[in-house]
Amino acid sequence: MPIIRVALNIPIDTLFDYQADDATENDIGSRACVPFGNKRVTGVIIAVTTDTQIATEKLKAVYCIDREINPLPPALLQLFKFCSQYYHYPEGMVILNSLPTKLRNNKPVKLKQSINNYQYDLTEIGKQLDLSSIPARQRIARQLLANFHQIAPLTSAQIKQISPRAQKLVLQWLQLGWISATPIATSVSVDTALQKTIKTPILTIEQEAAVNTITTHLKQFNTWLLQGITGSGKTEVYLNVIAAALACNKQALILVPEISLTPQLESIFRTRFPAIPMVSLHSRLNDTERLASWLQAHRGEARIILGTRLAVFTPLPDLGLIIVDEEHDSSFKQQDGLRYSARDLAIFRARQMNIPVILGSATPSLESYHNALSGRYRSVRLQSRAIKKAALPTVQCIDVRRHKTPEGLSEPLIKAIQQCLSEKHQSLVFINRRGYAPVLLCKSCGWTAICQRCSSRLVVHLRAKKLCCHHCGYEGQFPRACLHCGNQDIAPFGQGTQRVEESLARYLPTARILRIDRDSTRHKNAWQEILHAVHEQQVDILVGTQLLAKGHDFPNLSVVAILNADNSLYSTDFRATERLFAQLIQVSGRAGRANVSGHVLIQTEFPDHPLYRALQAHDYDGWAQNLLAERKIAAFPPYVYQALLCAEAHNRQLALDFLTRAAKLATPPETVTLFDPVPAQMPRLKGLERAHLLVQSASRKQLQAFLSHWYVQINALQSHKVRWILDVDPLEF
Repeated sequence: MPIIRVALNIPIDTLFDYQADDATENDIGSRACVPFGNKRVTGVIIAVTTDTQIATEKLKAVYCIDREINPLPPALLQLFKFCSQYYHYPEGMVILNSLPTKLRNNKPVKLKQSINNYQYDLTEIGKQLDLSSIPARQRIARQLLANFHQIAPLTSAQIKQISPRAQKLVLQWLQLGWISATPIATSVSVDTALQKTIKTPILTIEQEAAVNTITTHLKQFNTWLLQGITGSGKTEVYLNVIAAALACNKQALILVPEISLTPQLESIFRTRFPAIPMVSLHSRLNDTERLASWLQAHRGEARIILGTRLAVFTPLPDLGLIIVDEEHDSSFKQQDGLRYSARDLAIFRARQMNIPVILGSATPSLESYHNALSGRYRSVRLQSRAIKKAALPTVQCIDVRRHKTPEGLSEPLIKAIQQCLSEKHQSLVFINRRGYAPVLLCKSCGWTAICQRCSSRLVVHLRAKKLCCHHCGYEGQFPRACLHCGNQDIAPFGQGTQRVEESLARYLPTARILRIDRDSTRHKNAWQEILHAVHEQQVDILVGTQLLAKGHDFPNLSVVAILNADNSLYSTDFRATERLFAQLIQVSGRAGRANVSGHVLIQTEFPDHPLYRALQAHDYDGWAQNLLAERKIAAFPPYVYQALLCAEAHNRQLALDFLTRAAKLATPPETVTLFDPVPAQMPRLKGLERAHLLVQSASRKQLQAFLSHWYVQINALQSHKVRWILDVDPLEF
């Protein structure tokens, strides 16, 4: 009797056997609904066998196998297995959490008919239809019919641009016989897409060399580090390499660090490839939208897949190219649950499929930069801006020891923004802290509002009259008096985006100011509206956080002002200055990208700091090599490999005791070092006390061998009051 081996979404690192009379090898990768305890749960079939270590009479029977959706491909199952082994996380949880929410439950999935990968034209019956035959109130139907009369045949992408609801009409009209559907041959549609593009930019010499170098090796694995200064046209290189991959009948996967980047990139790709089916995958999609996009990618209908880190697990039958944009960004590393790096898994998946992967950045991570220097990655450089007259912005440090900063803004900075306004150019004020102020302070006794669940202060949101924790989401009412001494003289201290916006409005009352942070971009179409307002010159001054620092192209932006950058110079995190330099390079690069000259002003108490000097010289290489020299002396990554055993409990001593017991179980070789358990940098988060134990080695192979053995031992420890996880290649401590 066939037995299926099923991976389930439970925190046990094992597979479970079930009887399945009709199971075959073709069912590997399919979903199966099975009994588990007194519940019904959904899992994924990993193997079909006749052998089992469980007595046959004790084996439970599967309820059903879902054959309506194509099975997950073997290569993807291998990726899940590698991910489970490398990050030491249960395989079932790896697999199930990579699937859309609607595929994780026991409810049958109702598949909607897709209109993608087809082009549509009027039939003889349809050609006899007249606009007057459709009531005026049916605006979308009239617009769709008008488009069919004018520019038929229409692709699914063109139909979606008319209205998302136009897709339903297409399915209805197919049933009525008004229109006919013809499959699009992908290689032909690529040519059509390139021809339909209104204007394809002429590549610079550097861009052309980069495209030719990569496309020459398109059918083999290479990790390409595309290092290009801000505004050098990395996206244009992506587009040309994607076109080459599509012409070979392949799919392209593009990973971006932030949801905020997807609308702009999606628009760019749809403009360049109007006839190519494309989907986006990110957390702003609802469950139905995500499932629909995932299925289009899985069936091979979508040829371009744009997504955030979870998209690295998307099943793609014809995958031919992976691009990781802004590869240095820490958002590619998951910080809870399965703590995987989407960038590193993208490289593994590319090697597995024997296809190229492009890592793009103006400021590569030191790990990637070191790999390029050592020859492990192949380096491609773009050292000049794509637009001829565009130059890198000038960078000036404003010494706030000499210039007073009432309300956080110095006089030279205000004057620069005023000058920019008079020239009808746009400005950007960057402060990486949302809310009104980071601290609520009593001037009498020194009391500050602190989150009871986290080791952090509550942030003042003055307009909402609330105190908020940006770590756990707690919200409380704004107190009328000090909770410690009763003094009513309590006041916000420091600046956040809301306070800077308010201050600018007082200094520049005629300016049109737009604040961009997570508070102002909560609703679904916020980013499209913001980008439209900026490009249509409806905004004079942008005030924002790191959401504005990456990838955006604002042609009329002239001045970038940076506030509170010094905070990162005090950090105990050895990666803090690397992240700060990357962030400042990225945000500075928003200025002067077209025919407008760019100026960057940084308010700082340390204008002679080597970091700011390197920034003024736009010298990433010099700064990176200095940091690498420091890392080598200190034995920090990329010269060693690390893992962090993290423990959480309601009592800190419980967490530390658990780590101490785990350390006593360990028998590391000489090449592996275990450090003592210590409290985390943020000791309390979301009501739990946190501690960790660092393990490191100069050999990744020996570290992994040790972790595999140690992981089994830790699993055997009694830990019902402690939650723990192994974080391999940690970014946060």
